[in-house]
Amino acid sequence: MNPNIISSEFSSSKELTDKLYQNGILKTYREGEVILDENASIRSIPIVMKGLLKVIRTEEDGREILLYYIKAGESCIMSFLGGMHNEKSIVKAEVEEDSEILFLPMDKVTLFIKEYPEWLDYIFRLYHKRFEELLDIINAIAFKKVDERLLNLLHKKSEISQSKTIVITHEQLANELGTVRVVVSRLLKQLEDSGKLKLGRNKIILSDSI
Repeated sequence: MNPNIISSEFSSSKELTDKLYQNGILKTYREGEVILDENASIRSIPIVMKGLLKVIRTEEDGREILLYYIKAGESCIMSFLGGMHNEKSIVKAEVEEDSEILFLPMDKVTLFIKEYPEWLDYIFRLYHKRFEELLDIINAIAFKKVDERLLNLLHKKSEISQSKTIVITHEQLANELGTVRVVVSRLLKQLEDSGKLKLGRNKIILSDSI
């Protein structure tokens, strides 16, 4: 666990930082594990201390689409909103990279809102960031072609991992884009032919020129 993650988020309130550590429960997860499923009760909110989560929405036909990532120091605004209103989760949170997560019980979440302005500011900042990311998703689906969305997703994964090599299957990419594997495979081959990337076994290497 990186203790500086929480401290940097709430640098103006050591008391709040201490309260989060005292009341939170730290758990470790491996890549691919689901920490929150759709229709599950929300009893705590996750704060990522180390690693990376992805938040996914599943449609009625079974297709999935990636909504946003949760990096170290961040939490899931959907968990905040659902938990505070005693609602079931409408999204799935899955571990993208091995992670350490601090779970804060919902009763403490609401208590800290009343006691610490920094905590409420943290929630509003998360809400603002996620709202912008969801607007980007809507814009991409409405106005961008699948090849543009695919390339944008690969760039985002490269930026987050700080590597030009992305370990992922065509099926996983299709799920995150809300499309089918055959479409992703065809588009990746086109991008390879144009020199934008190189395909390997369950991995994609982005060109240095893009």
